Order: sequence, then structure tokens, then C-alpha cells
Amino acid sequence: MPSDPSVPTCAYPALPAPSPAASAACAPAARHVAGSAGYRRTSAAMFVGGFTTFAMLYGLQPLMPLFSAEFGASPAAASGVVSAATGTMAAMLIPASLLADRYGRKPLMNAALFAGAVLMLAAAFAHDFAELVWLRALMGVALAGLPAVAMAYLAEEIDPASLGRSMGLYIAGNALGGMSGRLAASLLADALGWRWAVGALGVFGLAAALLFWHSLPASRQFRARRVRLAALAAGARGHFADAGLPWLFLVGFVLMGCMVSLYNYLGYRLGDAPFSLSHSAQGAVFGLYVVGMAASAWAGRLADRWGRRHVLWWMVAAMAAGLALTVAPSLWVIVAGVALFTFGFFGAHAVASSWVGRRVSEHRALASALYLTAFYLGASTLGSASGLMWHAGGWFGVAALLGAALLVCLAAALKLRTLAPLPHAPR
Repeated sequence: MPSDPSVPTCAYPALPAPSPAASAACAPAARHVAGSAGYRRTSAAMFVGGFTTFAMLYGLQPLMPLFSAEFGASPAAASGVVSAATGTMAAMLIPASLLADRYGRKPLMNAALFAGAVLMLAAAFAHDFAELVWLRALMGVALAGLPAVAMAYLAEEIDPASLGRSMGLYIAGNALGGMSGRLAASLLADALGWRWAVGALGVFGLAAALLFWHSLPASRQFRARRVRLAALAAGARGHFADAGLPWLFLVGFVLMGCMVSLYNYLGYRLGDAPFSLSHSAQGAVFGLYVVGMAASAWAGRLADRWGRRHVLWWMVAAMAAGLALTVAPSLWVIVAGVALFTFGFFGAHAVASSWVGRRVSEHRALASALYLTAFYLGASTLGSASGLMWHAGGWFGVAALLGAALLVCLAAALKLRTLAPLPHAPR
């Protein structure tokens, strides 16, 4: 018997010649190309998965001022409803990728969405703030199963020429989910209280998990492999020895850290004088995520056409320009700055995440998990550090920290611009 399960048995000349039907059955299945039915089903299901994950993960972000008021939590402590979930998610991404290598991509993503939705619903009944944070941390553990393997699933199942577009649509689902979850939670919290808002997100998560399970095609390129720690260590060493992947991991860390930090404390700034916006009006600012939805799909197409190295640094520069506008005293200039910042973030993330998939031919799920580990660690660490800067210097303190981080990110993007492409990834 052949030792490599990814090689079809009929490929071995020592065996009897197979019939034409058997040859067709054991031939590798073609990957989904843009415009095909499989591509549409895959992209739509992954859009739903990304939408639901981000709606549940960040839906509580605009409620932070409410938690400060009800539980007496400082802004930095209130950010725990976000950083606890993103921190535990970051810690579980690599273990989740190992489970996916052994048991499959789709089963793990299905389980992640169902478990995350149940824990989201349970958070609506938390007795105190500490219990709420613990439930959010457990939800991060559960949800890790979807983002840990989503990029690997797409890189395996989608034709390389269509990957940027498909990845952009998945991240567009993240953008729309983040926007919708935050906006819905803000409106429901104002009308009915935060517990109803959290419970509604949990019920929605359960419905979306059912739709995802029903719609997502089964993997056609996946081959199960045993989990070997030595192979995992060797794969990680190989990824960190790559000329581009460590820089992409750094880019992911800064991108998400800056994005979460800006939106964590934006509500506090807009709720203070001279703006003094109502909670619903603050939540409406999260409608700017629709800009991110457009940016991710557009940047993915642009990267497929012109190359990732020529698009990434422009997106990071757009984030920096948007951040600079947020220090202005005018509300409309601030809103414009947040829109530009959001556009740059989602465009940069779409480019960087698809670039990770194109840089590797083995241990793809591990590479995706390492990128996302850095991504969500940035959300947890920079999100908390920005709370300290808010306490020390208000919005100017937050902007100073994020500006320094984006300069580091821009330097990494310019470094990647000089990177020679691999033979299997021409751009």
C-alpha cells in the first residue's frame, strides 16, 4: 500500500491498470474557480462563517461604556470583554489547526460556530462582570476553530487565480459581521438592555451555524494527517525561516491591535465632551465597517492583478493617514479618519492573509494559524495597552501608541515589497 494518502492508488504502475471510471474517481478533484457553482457555495458559506464569528466576537465592543457604568469597570478593564475572547482565541488557534489536520476542516468549523453561539447565549445570563469575562474567554476558545482553518480551507479548495477574490469575500464577511454585530448590540442595548443584546447575538449565532453547516461544501483537497509534534516543530521552524512569513505575522499583529484599539476607545471619546453622543449614535459609527467590506473585496482583486507587494504598503499608509485625522476636533473629520482607517485595515488584512496562503505549500493550516495567532494577540495586547494610554493621555495617548505601531507595520510592508516571489506564487 502507498504510504502517502494524498497520492491516489491508481497512480502506482505496479498495480493493475484501472478502468476509465476508476481513473476518474481517483483523479484529484479540480479546485473551485470563480464563477463556478462550487466557488459560489464556498464563498457564500465562508462569508456567513466570517460574518457570524466577528459579530459574536466584537458585538460587545460598543457596550464597554455600559459595563463601566453598571459594574464600575475602568475603560481598560471593560476592554476585557474583547481582549479575553481574542486572547484565548489566539492561544487556541494552533491546537485547532492540529485538530483540523487530523479530523478535517469543515467538521471543526461547524463545531466552532455552534459552541461559540451557545457560550454567547450563556453570557447574557452572567451574574457579574467577572463571570461575563470568563464566558467570553471560553467563547474565544470555541470560536478559534473557524478562523484557524478558514484560510487554509480556502487556499486548498479555491483555484490560486481566484484565491484573492475569495479571501476578500471571506474578510468582507468579517467586516459586515463586525459592523452588524456592533450596531445591533448598540441599538438593542439602548432599547432593552445589554443582556437582551447579548442574547440576541447568541440566537443569531445558532441560526447562522445551521446555515453554515448546510451550505459549505465538503473538502475535496484535504488529506488527513496524524499529529506529530516533531513535524509541527519542523513546520513552524520552516515558516519562521521563510523570508516573508515572519514579516507577515508582524503585519497581522499590528493591524488587528490597531483596529481593536481604535474602536475600543472611540466610544469613550465620542461620549465625552464636546461630542457627547448618545450610545446609539456612537454605535452608528460602527456602520463605517461597510467601508471595510468594500475594501477587502477590492484589495483582493487588486492584489490578484497587480501583486500583493504593491498593494499592502498602500493599505497600511491609508490606516496611518486615517489615524492622523482622528485627532482633529471636528466630528466629521474624525468620522472621515475612522472610515479611511477602516478601509486600510480590511484591505491590508485581505492582502496579507492571502499572501500567507501563497507563501507555503506544506503545513498550510499551521501557517494560517501562526498568522492569526499574531493577529489576535495584537488585538489582546495592544487593545489592553491602549487602555493604559487612554488613562494617561486620553485620545492623544491612544493615537500616539497606534501611530508608532503603524510605522513599524509600514516598515514591514516595505520590506515585503522587496521580497522575491516563490516559484509557485508568482506575485
